Amino acid sequence: MSVTSDHQIASTADGFNGPSVGDFWALLKPRVMSLVIFTGFAGMYLAPGTLHPLVFGISLFAIAAGAGASGAINQWYDRDIDAVMSRTKNRPIPAGVMIPAEALTLGLVISAFSVLLLGLAANWLAAGLLAFTIFFYAVIYTVWLKRSTPQNIVIGGAAGALPPVIGWAAVTGGISIEPILLFAIIFIWTPPHFWALALVKNDDYKAAGVPMLPVVAGDDETRKQILIYAVLLAPVAVMPSFIGMASWIYGAFAAGAGAIFIAMSWHIWASKSNVLAMRLFAYSIVYLFLIFLGLVVDQFVTGLVL
Repeated sequence: MSVTSDHQIASTADGFNGPSVGDFWALLKPRVMSLVIFTGFAGMYLAPGTLHPLVFGISLFAIAAGAGASGAINQWYDRDIDAVMSRTKNRPIPAGVMIPAEALTLGLVISAFSVLLLGLAANWLAAGLLAFTIFFYAVIYTVWLKRSTPQNIVIGGAAGALPPVIGWAAVTGGISIEPILLFAIIFIWTPPHFWALALVKNDDYKAAGVPMLPVVAGDDETRKQILIYAVLLAPVAVMPSFIGMASWIYGAFAAGAGAIFIAMSWHIWASKSNVLAMRLFAYSIVYLFLIFLGLVVDQFVTGLVL
């Protein structure tokens, strides 16, 4: 669909007065951005070394802006399938309050701005990682993987797992085993998190022609894969306590949170039911937040003691 025809459609929508500030904000996927901000902050806080508070804040803002920019490009490209799915049909473009060109322009401008800002404020390694993350999510995942393979979330999860690595690099100017471990936690967490939602929204993905795992392999296989990934995730999340990154108290906390994740996944698999899938989806968000919060609190308390 051309930009002109899109604009004509938007202009004839009831009450169309152009996109509001809230519409542009929604285009940046603020819920996703909030997770990026938190994990990026954790990577910066846990990294050895210090940044001036202003540089710290600017760097974190740049990471968040980059995430928002990739979300805008994603919504520009996915406007056709967003219009079909109940979960996304009220986004600014399919809702008819914004033309695609506006979303793409915003995404590209903020992308360039965020990378340049991070490079100038922190270092160019962090900026390069941010640029790669935006490209990976907007092009590799959105344009290629999402519509071509049921492994879209598995491979595409790399984009969402990079913010703590970027944050670490912003402080240290390098990459070590610790940020790689943070990456691994989010990378392994992503498939069971999204597949739990996909079990509930399976009809939407079918209608949109998106080959999510439940669409291609069925619910039983998806529930099995969720359990497998939950079992893999639990020990990885405990590993910071084994490499000196966190104390045994964090390790015990992470083990307990992981045990709950496994138990909920087991119940969904054993019951052959999707009734609890949305509950697992909600818990997975809480789980990731608690894991990274646990790491931050553990280091803060350890610093006070020492």
